[in-house]
Amino acid sequence: MNLDLTWRLLKGGGRRGLLGTWLTLGAVTVSTALLLFALAANFAFDARADRGAWRNPVPAKDGAVAIEALRFDYVRDQAITVVDLAALKDGVPAPPGLPRFPEPGEVWLSPALAELAGRLPADQLAKRYPNPAGVLGDTGLVHPDELVAVVGHKPDAPEMIDSRSDDWIIAKPPTKVSSLAGTPSEDAGAYKSLALVASVLMVVPLLVFGGAAARLTVARRDQRLATLRLVGATPGQVVTMTVAEAVIMALAGALAGAVVFALAVPLLAGIEIQGGPWFAGDLFPSVPALAAVVVAVPLLVGLSAVAGLQRVVVSPLGVAKRQTPPAMRFVRVLALLAVLAAFSVLSKNSSVVVVAVALGLAFLCLNLAGPWVVGVIGRITARSARGPARLLAGRRLVDDPRSAWRTVSGVALTGFVAGFLGLLSPATFTGDAGPAQLGVTAPAGQVAKVTEQARERLAAAKVTATVRRSENVVVAALGSSADAATIDRARTALAGLVPGRTPTTAADDQGFGIQLLADVRVGTIVVLSVSFLVAIASAGITAASSILDRRQTYGLLRLAGTPLEVLDRARRAETLIPLAVMGGGAILVGVFCGLPFMIGGVSAVGLITLVTCVVVGFAGVIGAGALSRPLLRSVTADPAPRPD
Repeated sequence: MNLDLTWRLLKGGGRRGLLGTWLTLGAVTVSTALLLFALAANFAFDARADRGAWRNPVPAKDGAVAIEALRFDYVRDQAITVVDLAALKDGVPAPPGLPRFPEPGEVWLSPALAELAGRLPADQLAKRYPNPAGVLGDTGLVHPDELVAVVGHKPDAPEMIDSRSDDWIIAKPPTKVSSLAGTPSEDAGAYKSLALVASVLMVVPLLVFGGAAARLTVARRDQRLATLRLVGATPGQVVTMTVAEAVIMALAGALAGAVVFALAVPLLAGIEIQGGPWFAGDLFPSVPALAAVVVAVPLLVGLSAVAGLQRVVVSPLGVAKRQTPPAMRFVRVLALLAVLAAFSVLSKNSSVVVVAVALGLAFLCLNLAGPWVVGVIGRITARSARGPARLLAGRRLVDDPRSAWRTVSGVALTGFVAGFLGLLSPATFTGDAGPAQLGVTAPAGQVAKVTEQARERLAAAKVTATVRRSENVVVAALGSSADAATIDRARTALAGLVPGRTPTTAADDQGFGIQLLADVRVGTIVVLSVSFLVAIASAGITAASSILDRRQTYGLLRLAGTPLEVLDRARRAETLIPLAVMGGGAILVGVFCGLPFMIGGVSAVGLITLVTCVVVGFAGVIGAGALSRPLLRSVTADPAPRPD
């Protein structure tokens, strides 16, 4: 009976009633698709960490079956991961991506490296890895464009005996292992931690947006439910109808959002992080996780819808008479202040989970305090009004601060993200690398011999260079006029000069740091893009929903002689005034939360990012409000009030 009545009310709401339903459906679709994207990022980094774990050897406690070592080579300023392997007995399982364990002298290349070796002249790359036995499969690669070489050796080969650099970023020394399972590397762990923080910065606004979706066209629904209560509907029937209506729309929106996400995966896979794009399969959450999201979103929307029913159930007459609800309490602001006071302590914790939780609490408390602050802004606006538009805007903010907050909450929360990330956006390394030169560390007592061999190899390759020794490092200065091709020819000529060690430039030695900074910038852009998409969608959908909620009020004002332009100016004012205050406050809160993580001061890139966010945010809200102006004209075209 209740479900049948709910369905009849949904269908019988008229064209504008159905428009409100479609707005809810669209809001849930957007939030679900972006929520899946935020979730998928963590699954994708986990998959990458697992794919690359076999290259990070774990020393064998007993029963060693192989020796494994890792180093990085370079070509055209791109890193090549070189895995050196030697079997200690027969029948050692094959590494991931290979059909068998490599024999001594065998070389296996990743597809991208094999393609590059075939495209460049042999003296720039291919001679370093002659006669490859085959290519690695996807299971052995972190991403499709990764450059990887697997080289087989004898157990007593110098590459498998001699020590290597102590820098974990540059190399892994020869290690006896009992299996090639390995463990995720430290850099993979760093990326997973960054992904978790980024997910919090995306997920919390999405949850707020999803909850707000349940409150779209709330005034119309509350009026309808209050009428049903007054004619005899029980509280249980009201709650059942509300939950049914919200969950039906939310479930449809969640399924549509899952479809939108699936269609967008090929595009998302093209975002380059850690030096390359993604395998599309890594971006799909597991089936249980996908099902959990599709179920959780309707539950969230249903709970949010029920949370707003107290006045309808307890005081339906007050709702029907449009009495102003009681003012909210200052405790909302105290909660935000308490979290901010604790944030500086929590942020010193080394656990990324604690930091993520602290960020999430700051987010939620900012959303909790927002309506209270909007109410204060409304009272100030109404008292200081010098015209009808500002007076109407101020009274509206006082009458329903929650609804006004929903319109600007997306941009305000995005302001928090922009304040947190914007000033942390790193610049790149600015040091001058100077003239091109390659350096390789020689074993103790062999510096002179290695220096002479380097001269001979470069001369044979017809590479002009000045070779000298600097303590235990042999340096080949190629001159300021050396181009990328010359540098790669010199790399090829010096390959294997010192077994297990790679000649590198100053830029090569900074490569990991440069890549990490570039990835942080890409991540910042992705997070801010998602946040702005949510903010602008939220502003547009809630602005249209607000007009539908108040169409009877607008009609009465038009009958009283209020010009349409005054109503439109009032509508803009009730959005822009709280947006200016709350957006600026949210940015300051985000900056405050980001201060403990700031290293080396504020970068120019960060300031530009922050200013761009402010401009785009305001422009997006103004544009979203302008799109709903025809709807305002439509609902006031026939100002005569009609029963809903």
